[in-house]
Amino acid sequence: MSQNLVLMLLGGALLRISAFSTTYVNYVKPGFRPFLIAAGLVIFAIGLLGLVRRSAEHHHGPRVAWLLCLPVFAVFLIAPPALGSFAAARSEAPPPPQVLDAYAPLQAAGATEMKMSEFIGRVFSDSNQTLKDRTVKLTGFVTPSRKKGQWFVTRMQLACCAADAYALKVIVRGVPQPAPDSWVMVTGTWVPTEVDDNATGIVYAELDATAVEKVEAPSEPYE
Repeated sequence: MSQNLVLMLLGGALLRISAFSTTYVNYVKPGFRPFLIAAGLVIFAIGLLGLVRRSAEHHHGPRVAWLLCLPVFAVFLIAPPALGSFAAARSEAPPPPQVLDAYAPLQAAGATEMKMSEFIGRVFSDSNQTLKDRTVKLTGFVTPSRKKGQWFVTRMQLACCAADAYALKVIVRGVPQPAPDSWVMVTGTWVPTEVDDNATGIVYAELDATAVEKVEAPSEPYE
């Protein structure tokens, strides 16, 4: 009986984070919502049918089996947040290669809001250097750096789910670091970096910041 109850609770937890809230975007891409809802309904139904059947047969499992319910209760009570600076600081995978020169022209005047992936792609793959002397705005969370005088504005990118996420990090210079994990919009200009083909380690794109504005965390935290 306890196993069936666990299935019902697990199915209910899936429905709670996918059908009745947007918590699921902390773990998977938004396009997975219909599949999560369907999986939640199926798991809940299997648990319910099994519970009804075992109740009719008057079967009783060992009391210790009820401990299986504790992890599921934890999902209801303590929903893990989206990945933040702790995960980003331990993500050393470089961004995947971007398509060369496949970006639209930047607006003629003013600061351009840009995704982190596009900014990094333009830095390393745009032979036309369209970012030169242009002001951009990047939104992400704050990740501390080991080097004095700089920090990272970061956005996690998913291929499928949080398990395969990697960090898109841009070095920010010229302004004090806000609190780690706080969401900010950084305004600044690209700092050209000489890339040595024989260098080891990861080379990050850099931004010379002129302003940092604290913002609310977006409804979809990943790119």
